[in-house]
Amino acid sequence: MARDNPYLMAIDQGTSSSRAVIFDRSAAVVASEQQEFSQAYPRPGWVEHDPEAIWRSVVEVARRALGKACGNIAGLGLTNHRETTLVWDRETGECVHRAIVWQDRRSADDCQRRRETGEEQIVIDKTGLRLDPYFSATKIAWILEHVDGTREAAEAGRLAFGTVDCFLLWRLTGGKVHATDASNASRTLLFNIHTQEWDADLLDLFGIPAALMPEVRDCADDFGVTDPAVIGGQIRICGMAGDQQAALIGQACFSSGMTKSTYGTGCFVIVNTGNKALLSQNDLLTTVAYRLDGQVTYGIEGSIFVAGSAIQWLRDQLGVIRCAAETDVIAESTGVVDHVHVVPAFAGLGAPYWDPDARGAILGLSRDSGIGEIVTATLQAVAYQTRDLVSAMADDGINPSVIRVDGGMVANEWFLGLLADILGLPVERPKNIESTVLGAAFLAGLQCGVYASLDDIASLWASDAVFEPSMNKERRDVLYAGWQDAVGRVRS
Repeated sequence: MARDNPYLMAIDQGTSSSRAVIFDRSAAVVASEQQEFSQAYPRPGWVEHDPEAIWRSVVEVARRALGKACGNIAGLGLTNHRETTLVWDRETGECVHRAIVWQDRRSADDCQRRRETGEEQIVIDKTGLRLDPYFSATKIAWILEHVDGTREAAEAGRLAFGTVDCFLLWRLTGGKVHATDASNASRTLLFNIHTQEWDADLLDLFGIPAALMPEVRDCADDFGVTDPAVIGGQIRICGMAGDQQAALIGQACFSSGMTKSTYGTGCFVIVNTGNKALLSQNDLLTTVAYRLDGQVTYGIEGSIFVAGSAIQWLRDQLGVIRCAAETDVIAESTGVVDHVHVVPAFAGLGAPYWDPDARGAILGLSRDSGIGEIVTATLQAVAYQTRDLVSAMADDGINPSVIRVDGGMVANEWFLGLLADILGLPVERPKNIESTVLGAAFLAGLQCGVYASLDDIASLWASDAVFEPSMNKERRDVLYAGWQDAVGRVRS
């Protein structure tokens, strides 16, 4: 490997799989490995992961990717599905409970009780988030309440909390570093996004000992080095961001107003708002987009809990498709469906509804409805939910001129054409649709000197295709009104 073209490695620990990708300086993929792992659904609305299954998958893909790349790795970046909560023993490194996943709704009653006692406003003011089981704080509180001995151990400083990034960093460094980054910290309900510190009032509100919490660092920072015994080498860990913020970076959305929408397990739209923490009046979230050299860039985010996982549902639970690629062909043959609506509220509804008790439904079936209509309506549901978010942003005075999209679903060109039609906006797909893992690599490269600036990174972004809207406004609005009616029928 030439010294003027160093390699960067990124680990993307997602909701259903782990990936390790090695890039060269031009952002070309040198090696890539991916491994799925199982989900656990112990009760309706509960979603858990085995922490050791997460760890094994990360170690496996990292080792395999490193085995394919000939040359030294200048830096490693980590990105992760956010809000998922782990608590582990500082001495043994073993988790006290399975990871409680971001989709988990077990603390919905706790959130409702807190809303009724007027606690939500302090949460919004300090964190930019809503009181919802989506976020980490009530998950931590549930563990401390329901797992014997954990509260006493936490108060004594024997336990550590982390989102997945933090847990992986602890393991990768052999237990030497307990840290997270500002983007992941901003998703816990415990981090004051204005002071950039864990907030004593919020820790007290949720009954969480400060001794549990990790150090918060910039997204491009020194996070230690990997233990050579873990993945087979000693590599500087130089970057970290939650998956949606990493995708924003991978899409080079560095100017205020630039917007990306990622279609993975869920769908997440973030618009860069610069150094202003704008407060949405339409139930969107204010979040840390990234923090570099101590300077915070904020974003407004809309979160859809089910997007690509609805396609997995079609494949794994209904058995009506064999692979995701079939949905493109089926939808092209079926055409836009007017009267059948799939509302995939498998984990409640996210923004702008914030209804944890809503559940999924298929509405409008008739005798001639079949697989084509159900598959196509599922794709349409993702487009309609994106319009929910973009409409809420418009009501907040945010009107993007184009949306950059990424994630596995954007390989489906029928879906992207429909998305442009339903939004009434151009939709731009990059050449590298895996922006999340690329963003983690960019952060690592920024810290270790491979890239001199964000402008250096932005010069590497390239467009693959732009999908322009062709549907007239009247047709678009009629279809969307049908979706809104369907959502109203499943709301709790």
